[in-house]
Amino acid sequence: MAFDIVVVGTSLGGLQALTVMLAGLPNTFPAAVIVVQHRHKASDSTLSFFLQQYSTLPVAEAEDKEEILPRRVYLAPADYHLLVEPRQAWGHRQGRYGGIATLALSTEAPVCNARPSIDVLFESAADAYAQRVIGVILTGASQDGAKGLAKIKARGGRAIVQEPATAESRIMPEAAIASVTVDWIVQLQEIAPLLVNLCQSAVR
Repeated sequence: MAFDIVVVGTSLGGLQALTVMLAGLPNTFPAAVIVVQHRHKASDSTLSFFLQQYSTLPVAEAEDKEEILPRRVYLAPADYHLLVEPRQAWGHRQGRYGGIATLALSTEAPVCNARPSIDVLFESAADAYAQRVIGVILTGASQDGAKGLAKIKARGGRAIVQEPATAESRIMPEAAIASVTVDWIVQLQEIAPLLVNLCQSAVR
């Protein structure tokens, strides 16, 4: 199975968790990584500059209607939902079935008291990519993401959850585990190697 995108959701404690996860992804990582980190709605764009220090992949805040490209990290801007939208034209690319999708920003009402919402990103990714998406839930103090991760699983994708004992806040990982039959529950340091194995082995 080949995976085109990895969607990541995190909240309290996510800044440190993201530095660890992104530092473990090589610049040859073949999938796009799309991240929702809960933060204050007035936050500026310095998060991308901060995380870039730990990543060999380009890190930037997503822009509306931006094409999703592999080997890039996209961050949800503060106070916007971030969605994945499939384009109408689907077909073969690089010898395998795939498709080009775009990112969309929305100011719809908060979900789980959050905008951006992890559930919104995950559910739209599941609709666009089905079995070609991996969902990752990291540390956080809400239940956002559990519903979206369930949809990824229902569409044939894969689910990874940070081992709650290694999370700064275990509420979000535990909510996901309670709601979904996840594929892997692993320590934070093991997530990037697992993603590399899953995504790079598929393109060898």
